[in-house]
Amino acid sequence: MRNRALELARFGSVGAVAFVVDVGLFNLLRYGPGQLLEDRPITAKVLSVAVATVVAWLGNRYWTFSARRTKSPRRELVVFAVVNVGGMLVAVSCLAFSHYVLGLTSPLADNIAANVVGLALGTAFRYVAYRRLVFTGVTAAPVPHDLPAAAADGDPARA
Repeated sequence: MRNRALELARFGSVGAVAFVVDVGLFNLLRYGPGQLLEDRPITAKVLSVAVATVVAWLGNRYWTFSARRTKSPRRELVVFAVVNVGGMLVAVSCLAFSHYVLGLTSPLADNIAANVVGLALGTAFRYVAYRRLVFTGVTAAPVPHDLPAAAADGDPARA
């Protein structure tokens, strides 16, 4: 239970960093020095999400799920990206349902649907999918601290 709580805390921390990268880069591209993509908000958002996805993958691969990473980082990154698209679709679906089906069209309603409900459901989806689809390496069993190293490897002849 303690390991899962630590894993969830790490997952949340990585997600928070990726969120800051996404929002910060989006605003930098649109409104920062030179306003590189001032008139192209969709392009700015695609770029900021792409960079944030790489940041999240690195953080999750090397920190959150470090004991579960596989020997194929390329495969992990591709599946990670697909899972992130799925998480984005969860948030967009919440927004679309609220806006078009329920008729809740105020800026507050849109933000609650997309950035509260959608973000929470999308984050839960991503966490489960990362554990089951992306970081599928075998976690080594912890070695009890009171056993000598030779006994811990399971070879009684060396104990």
